[in-house]
Amino acid sequence: QVQLVESGGGLVQAGGSLRLSCAASRSISTIYAMGWYRQAPGKQRELVAGITTAGNTNYADSVKGRFTISRDNAKDTVYLQMNSLKPDDTAVYSCAASSPFRMTTQYDYWGQGTQVTVSS
Repeated sequence: QVQLVESGGGLVQAGGSLRLSCAASRSISTIYAMGWYRQAPGKQRELVAGITTAGNTNYADSVKGRFTISRDNAKDTVYLQMNSLKPDDTAVYSCAASSPFRMTTQYDYWGQGTQVTVSS
């Protein structure tokens, strides 16, 4: 079992920055893949960014060059640094993790989510 707790969301003006954090209930060094998803009202959930234990990352085209995902194994925390925010980035952002000790990018665990609102 993995519990994930997000923090760092809020209201920001367009062009601003936020950093989201996702704290895991167990060592993330055992979790191959961790990622951030988002879901805006009336839209499907989309993968924003993912990162593996090797540090390999992937991003949605819409956030490339603006968002950066990172993981701190010592703190069992994954971060999403979001810069140059746009109103279209407004959504609930959720952290996700694959099952421990499995080398898979299938996400089996989810956090409750944190709201990010970008005003124009």
